[in-house]
Amino acid sequence: MAGGPAIVSGQESYAHLIKDHKVWWKNRRLLALNGWIVLMLITSSTNGYDGSMMNGLQSLTQWNAAFGYPQGSKLGLLNAIQNIGSLCAYPFSPYMTDGLGRRFSVGFGASLMVAATIIQTASQNVNMFIGARFLIGFGLTFAASAAPLLVTEIAYPSQRGQATSLYNSVWYLGSIIAAWTTYGTFNVPTSWAWRIPSAIQGLPSVIQICFIWFCPESPRWLMSKGREEEALKTLAYYHADGDEKDPLVEYEFEEIKAAITFDREVASKVGWLTLFKTPGNRKRLRIIVAIAFFSQWSGNGLVSYYLNKVFDAIGITNPTMQLLINGLLNIYNFIIAIFAAFLVDRAGRRLLFITSTLGMIVFWTLQTVCFSLYAQHGNVAAGHAVVAFIFLFYGFFDIAFTPLIVSYTVEILPFHLRAKGFTVFNFAISLSLIFNQYVNPIALQKLGWKYYLVYVCWLTFEAVFVYFYVVETKGLTLEETAAIFDGDDTVAQLAGKAAEAAGVVVKGSGSTTPDNEKGSTSEVEMVQGSTV
Repeated sequence: MAGGPAIVSGQESYAHLIKDHKVWWKNRRLLALNGWIVLMLITSSTNGYDGSMMNGLQSLTQWNAAFGYPQGSKLGLLNAIQNIGSLCAYPFSPYMTDGLGRRFSVGFGASLMVAATIIQTASQNVNMFIGARFLIGFGLTFAASAAPLLVTEIAYPSQRGQATSLYNSVWYLGSIIAAWTTYGTFNVPTSWAWRIPSAIQGLPSVIQICFIWFCPESPRWLMSKGREEEALKTLAYYHADGDEKDPLVEYEFEEIKAAITFDREVASKVGWLTLFKTPGNRKRLRIIVAIAFFSQWSGNGLVSYYLNKVFDAIGITNPTMQLLINGLLNIYNFIIAIFAAFLVDRAGRRLLFITSTLGMIVFWTLQTVCFSLYAQHGNVAAGHAVVAFIFLFYGFFDIAFTPLIVSYTVEILPFHLRAKGFTVFNFAISLSLIFNQYVNPIALQKLGWKYYLVYVCWLTFEAVFVYFYVVETKGLTLEETAAIFDGDDTVAQLAGKAAEAAGVVVKGSGSTTPDNEKGSTSEVEMVQGSTV
């Protein structure tokens, strides 16, 4: 038999309670749970599809001809309008997410996006296309504000970090589909060359609408609404094969209950200002806003939406070649991001962030040097080297700023602030994207390679910020992760309440064992090595 829950300096509180030694895909209910998580993950693919689709459409003569060959501010508006739509939905999304539930919010957002993609596909003029993209962004906010919260709140404890980190990594799945769809429709002589990619953008949302109503609701949300029996059944069904008396389920249930009670005690009336009221919340907000802007202002914004402009500037003007490189880049990014997502619990969040920023500085600097050599001296080899350094730059970007920005944000926020804090994160991303989408094409046209120097300085600032402010959260439960910003006493309080309620005795060493079940050292080590 396994020992009790280990609370050793706040680390691995649930590890000793995991009794199932089977790999997760041999556990029918864990398999079902991860299937529901995949349904939530594809929300991110809709967003990824958009950026890559707009990149590809700019290389399609049929799209340019249909909308008057947009340039400058008009092109910036076509790209930015989705994020403007997202901004308009942010005042409403957290109230739906907290009030009506994570599941309802995802379904509502998916429904809006399906309607919007129909309008986008049928567009007869540029204004209709812009309006549809605005509605896509508006609906996406509701789905994207709730989906990662649901993932992190229903995931099996030992898989939570990886599952939530996969959320943003699946962004590239949509991006890959869009890149190769626009590549495949390049030779279609009619407007269907761009209408087909537009229509496919709604596919993930159609899938979600069909299945979302069968997905389990967040146990944390259920408990916050007083529906404790439903929450316990959900935890038991998916985390312990239906056994409500399982030690892991009891510990999770009591820890969630203690955290929600604690939240109510310290914040009886939670509002937006709560994000600023305590040192811990201000520290959270500083990190959340920073990584949101870093995720879009690291130079990747040039490639995400204006890759064809970069290629034109370095002498790669063939549209087929541009689309081909775009497709290959997205496959490469997807592979690196997925690999990094599975490393988060092994390497740790802090190490990945530091490695990512340092690598980006090196390869963005090399891009700048090669870009300048081509621009000033016409060095063709240097121009082609820019492409290689784009791939290497993205390799390091994908180590942290693809898998971690969403998972790190939602795990450092306590339950009562999670929806609002995540809305602030998404709001910051939309602001940074709108700025990028307007400024990048103009600045690149006016400054050329010199514009790259701005990002060299900014990336250096990012590295310094990450080193001093990003804290490690590896090995903590969701409640403990959120609590570390409020001090060690809060972590101990939550863990102590959960252990006491679950019938656990805290020993002097910091480890714990149930009163009626004293596990030996060898038994504890065996459980920690579980492959679940």
